[in-house]
Amino acid sequence: MSDAVGSTPQAGRRLQAKVLTVSDSVDAGTREDVTGAAVVDRLAEVGFDMIEHRVVSDSVEEVANALSYMAYGFNGLIVTTGGTGFAPRDVTPEGTTRILDRPAPGLAEAMRAVNPLGRLSRCTAGIRGAALIVNTPGSTPGALEMLDAVLDVVPHAVELLSGQHGSHDPA
Repeated sequence: MSDAVGSTPQAGRRLQAKVLTVSDSVDAGTREDVTGAAVVDRLAEVGFDMIEHRVVSDSVEEVANALSYMAYGFNGLIVTTGGTGFAPRDVTPEGTTRILDRPAPGLAEAMRAVNPLGRLSRCTAGIRGAALIVNTPGSTPGALEMLDAVLDVVPHAVELLSGQHGSHDPA
């Protein structure tokens, strides 16, 4: 990771992040949130200020409500873990899509392209207000791999969402 990941030209303001774990078993307390903790650690490791980490069960309504609340007045990155596969309770993309103002398909495509198993992910990415939301799978290696695939462009995206018009490298 480059040093630029944790900083942005907005008067030296560090980037902020929130994590939402979507899991019936973690929400019920029967399983530890290993993936959510790993995502929190990775984001902190590359320089993000961690603002919030919460857990909800696998429900379109719960995902949509949590993301809407987390994005309200927030300019930063929100990463979800879990619920992006083919199982009947995997509904994170549906809950996410419900609250997005605009999609960011290039981010989801880049995330899925990092591994052949990415073709089995239904992850989505998009914008709610000034927040950038990306879905990652519930497996720890998959979540970190997909997150790493887009971290290089997140600072610029968040800067643009803040209303700043950062420089565009013509190269």
